[in-house]
Amino acid sequence: MAGGIGDMSSLLKQAQMMQKRMKEAESGLRERIVEGSSGGGVVRVYVDGMQDIQGVKIAAEAVDPDDVEGLEDLVMTAVRQAMQASRELREKEMSSVTGGMNLPGMGF
Repeated sequence: MAGGIGDMSSLLKQAQMMQKRMKEAESGLRERIVEGSSGGGVVRVYVDGMQDIQGVKIAAEAVDPDDVEGLEDLVMTAVRQAMQASRELREKEMSSVTGGMNLPGMGF
């Protein structure tokens, strides 16, 4: 039975180390910015690795009062692209922390 307690202690230490590494990875993800763009770059959206939008840039030539719908479509496309890039970045970073294990409830 004593071996079981030692194993449990080792497992707990490993879990604590993984949790620490995950927090460090999340901190790094907050600082990494990915970009989504559309319309040949006239609309650009910047998102960090935690999927928070950090900025939107719209070139003047994309603004046409007679085609608001077109601009809305460009913005949505750029947002979707940036969010996908952010998800991929996060999955890659977290996978390196967890050794590729899929851990339910861990947010990735």
